[in-house]
Amino acid sequence: MRRAALVLILLLGPLPAMAEELVTGLSRNRVSISANFEGSEILIFGAVKRESPIEPGPTGIIVTVEGPKVPLTIRRKDRVGPIWINDAAMEVDAAPSFYAVNTSGPFDEILNHVDDLRQAITVHRAIRAVGVVETVPDPSAFTEALVRIRGRADLYQTNIGAVTVREDTLFDTSVSLPANLVEGIYTARIFLTREGTVISSASSAINVQKVGLERFLYNLAHEDPLVYGVMSLAIAIAAGWGASAVFRYF
Repeated sequence: MRRAALVLILLLGPLPAMAEELVTGLSRNRVSISANFEGSEILIFGAVKRESPIEPGPTGIIVTVEGPKVPLTIRRKDRVGPIWINDAAMEVDAAPSFYAVNTSGPFDEILNHVDDLRQAITVHRAIRAVGVVETVPDPSAFTEALVRIRGRADLYQTNIGAVTVREDTLFDTSVSLPANLVEGIYTARIFLTREGTVISSASSAINVQKVGLERFLYNLAHEDPLVYGVMSLAIAIAAGWGASAVFRYF
């Protein structure tokens, strides 16, 4: 069996290498969230490795950074008389807690609709598996509202033209991470496109984690909530007693 496989390889010859392949790197693959964390920035860079001359057609580079996906429910408030109440709602099975997409050019020039659906590159495609809880006239309006709200908090970003490409080979871009990050494993994906079609891709992991006192309190609150509650109550009582003792001297 092994001899037959060897003969087949000799007859067919070596497998052809990819015409173009991405070689990428990150300025850092770990982000630490501490008490004075005000956000961070990650530089993503790389090159296009080619085994043959550059193929004809416009070349595009798209870089995405995606945070952990979580389910959520989007609710719409309607006014009934003098009060506002929750009316229609829609469930999202998996929405990124953070999503940034940087491109070397406009989407309509470097990415076609089919590849966007297949790779889930744009922000709207990254929000998947949407199910309606109650009948709503326009489910897409709920997704638009989610993108708009998280966009205001810098959690969803679309930066057209933020990727610099040099001589159709070298590229780099930077992604800004806001202070209100959710800890977990973030994924950086890089796509090489030609005439709107993805021809190569690469990915890297970024570990975002709380450190120091924030990590201790986070673990305590989730692993031993009773102790965390008692400790919080004790601190509040001590702070109140200390304030009253100070004011007694004035």
